[in-house]
Order: sequence, then structure tokens, then C-alpha cells
Amino acid sequence: MLVVKTLHIWMVVSWFAGLFYLPRIYVNLAMVPADSVAERERLLLMSGKLYKFMTPLGVLAVATGLWLWFAYGFSGAWLHAKTTLVAGLAVYHLYCGRLLGDFNRGRNTKSHVWFRFFNEIPVVVLLIVLFLVVLKPF
Repeated sequence: MLVVKTLHIWMVVSWFAGLFYLPRIYVNLAMVPADSVAERERLLLMSGKLYKFMTPLGVLAVATGLWLWFAYGFSGAWLHAKTTLVAGLAVYHLYCGRLLGDFNRGRNTKSHVWFRFFNEIPVVVLLIVLFLVVLKPF
């Protein structure tokens, strides 16, 4: 089970790297001037590749987490709170994909300032999840 736990931590760290960086690319995309086609295309290519790379990592992070949950039989309200936050991160991930589609179609309506705040959501969620996992407060 230590191998599964190690893989879970690795997948979570890798998934979060994408969750931290993809919205940062969106900040830059939202700031691209209309006449800078090459810059826009480069950022779209980067964000598309990152999204495709991080999606399987998120799936595997959740899968190995569920494996650990059912193998160890963890219980407690802390685990339900963590699971709820992870479900929220999955929705956040999918919403990032929707935002990418909006950028690809030239339909983004959000400002770079909005994306700067949006970018902080996974940071806060990660901190809360870490406290729940380490402290198991309830």
C-alpha cells in the first residue's frame, strides 16, 4: 500500500502543478493584444497541451485516493470534507477546460484580473486539504 500512497502523492503534486499553472496561462491569454496572433496561438498551444497532460494526472490522483480510502477504510468527517473539496477541484479542472474552449473560439469574456483571483482557488483548497489530512480535526 505504500506504493499506492506514493503514487497518489505524486499524482496529486503533478495535478496541482497543472491546476496552478493553467489559469496563469489564462491570465496571459486575457492580456494578449488583438493584433498579436502569434503570441495568442503559442499560449493556446501551451494551455491545450497542459490541459491534456494534467487531465489523466487528476483522474489517477482521484483513483489512487479512492483506492487508499477503500483499502484502509478511513472514516471520519475530515475525509468527507476532503472528498467534497476534491470533487470541487474536479469541477474546477473541468471548468478550466471550458475556459480553454472559450479562448479557442475567441469567446473569452473574463479579464486578466478575474483570472488572477481564479488562479488562487486551488492554492486555498490545497492548504485546507493538507490540514484535514494531517490533523484529522473531526
